[in-house]
Amino acid sequence: MFKNKSYIGISFIILIFGIYAVPKIVDRISNGEVVKGNRLDNVGLKTSKSDGKLITIGPAPKFELTNQDNIKVSNDTYKGKVYVLEFFFTTCPSICPKMNLSMLEIEKTFFGNPNFGIVSITIDPKHDTPQVLKDHAKLLGVKSSNWNFLTGDKATIMDLSNKGFNLYAGENEKVSGGFEHSGLFALIDKDGNIRCRKDEFGNPNIYYDGLDKKGVRDIQEDIKILLAE
Repeated sequence: MFKNKSYIGISFIILIFGIYAVPKIVDRISNGEVVKGNRLDNVGLKTSKSDGKLITIGPAPKFELTNQDNIKVSNDTYKGKVYVLEFFFTTCPSICPKMNLSMLEIEKTFFGNPNFGIVSITIDPKHDTPQVLKDHAKLLGVKSSNWNFLTGDKATIMDLSNKGFNLYAGENEKVSGGFEHSGLFALIDKDGNIRCRKDEFGNPNIYYDGLDKKGVRDIQEDIKILLAE
């Protein structure tokens, strides 16, 4: 008898849940609000949404280097454009392939927008000549004419990375590839200023993690904000 009452009680609870929840689930499906892949990526990740007000860190360091087509490219080339900047090298066996994939994702999102661009500066200019950079861009499948791969004087580039942007880059014979560097991306607005969002404590992040899905999502959100300014 008690066993039958238990079954009746459980059945009643299931019935109530169905009456309450099923219409909501059906409604979410019909409105396309079911959990999608990008939302699944957020599981377990601590996210901080931008409030639409990005911090201005200051003017980006000035540079003038040579791109994959042997053309001089400088800050002025990107005047009036929003762009993302990184330091890398083509023979990097560690973090660069992941950075390349992140940049390709960003390129795809904003492809065709004349007000957006990407700057990839090699820290191994001895090897990474304009032709090598051109071949590398082709290998990656780069399509944007506003994505410049830059090379030039080694000392100038190292100063630009370490002193200008404060993004570490250096030679180290003990590591694979002979160089080590930051995996962070800088975001520059139309006026040539470095911009960023705040963290959960209200402090500026300054740069975006090009090795992390959240970092890539964050910078794409903030590129949209700067393009709309």
